[in-house]
Amino acid sequence: MFYSFGRYILLLRLSFRKPEKFNVYWAEVMREMVSVGIGSLGIISIISLFIGAATTIQVAFQLSSPLVPRSIAGSIARDSNILEFSPTISSLVLAGRVGSSIASQIGTMRVTEQIDALEIMGVNAPGYLIAPKVIAGMTMVPLLVIMSIALSITGGYIACIVSGDVSPADYIAGVNNNFAGLTVRVAMVKAIVFGFIIASICAYQGFYTSGGALEVGQSATRGVVFSCVMILFADLVITRVML
Repeated sequence: MFYSFGRYILLLRLSFRKPEKFNVYWAEVMREMVSVGIGSLGIISIISLFIGAATTIQVAFQLSSPLVPRSIAGSIARDSNILEFSPTISSLVLAGRVGSSIASQIGTMRVTEQIDALEIMGVNAPGYLIAPKVIAGMTMVPLLVIMSIALSITGGYIACIVSGDVSPADYIAGVNNNFAGLTVRVAMVKAIVFGFIIASICAYQGFYTSGGALEVGQSATRGVVFSCVMILFADLVITRVML
C-alpha cells in the first residue's frame, strides 16, 4: 500500500512539471474538457432529473403529519440534492464513465508502447497524458455538479406537478426558505476533490498497466473501484470538516 501510494505521489509530481510547449498542453486540456464535460451532459442530466423527482416524492411520503408544513419537502429535497446527491452520485457515475475511459486509454498506450515512444522523444509523458485530464476533471466536474443541482431541483418541481403530493407553490416556497450558501460551497469543494480523485487515480492505474488487453481491462476496473471508494471516503471527511 505504501509503495503504491509513494508511486502515485511521484507520478503526480512528474505530471505537474513545467511543460515543454504550453500551446500543446493547452490544446490537450481543451480536448479533455470537451470529453469530460460535454460527453457527460446526457447521463448527468437524466440521473439528476430522476434523483430530484424521487427524493421529493419520498420526502413528501414521509411528511404524513398535518402539523408539518408541506413546504418542508422543498427544503429537505434542496439540501439533500445540493449536499449529497448531486456531487456524490454524479461523481460516482463519472468515475464509471470518465474514469474507465482514462484508465483504458492510458493503459492501451502503455501496452502498445506509445508511452515509451513519447519518453524516447523527450516528452514528459505523465505531464502530457495525465495533467490535462486532472485539470479537466477539477474544472468540469464542478460545472457538471452545478448543472446537476439545478436539474435535480427542477426534477422535484416536475414531480410535484405530476404526482400532486406537494403543491408546486409549496415546493418553491420550501426551496427558497432558509437557503444557506454554505451548502453550495461544500458541494463545490466536494466536486473539485472528486474530480481530482477520478482523474488522478484512474490515470495512475492506466499508466502502470503491464501485459496486454486483459490487463488494460483490469486496470480500468481497479481505477473505477478505487476512485469510488476514495470518493466516499473524501465525502465523509469533507462533510465532517466543513459541516
